[in-house]
Amino acid sequence: MSGWDRDAIDVVEPGFIEFAGDGTGQFGLIAVHDWLDCRPADQEGRPGVQFTWEGVDEGDRVSGRGWAALVDDETVEGHLFFHMGDDSSFRAEPFTLPG
Repeated sequence: MSGWDRDAIDVVEPGFIEFAGDGTGQFGLIAVHDWLDCRPADQEGRPGVQFTWEGVDEGDRVSGRGWAALVDDETVEGHLFFHMGDDSSFRAEPFTLPG
């Protein structure tokens, strides 16, 4: 399991994960930007999603799977798996881009 530090996660843009109400979403970290296909699923008794994803990492196609669950009203915890590669847990909280 990898544990990327904040400087690595935010190297191209602030790291993020976003879930849309239509079962899609996206995430970005390091030089990776990907699109999600989500399905509702309980994770250890908490409401959440399981998802597959695909996208690009420095121009190369990448894919994988993952899951996320609500911890409280504003926090999500989960895990990302790169197909045939790294994996890492994550914790995400809402943020607003400076305007």
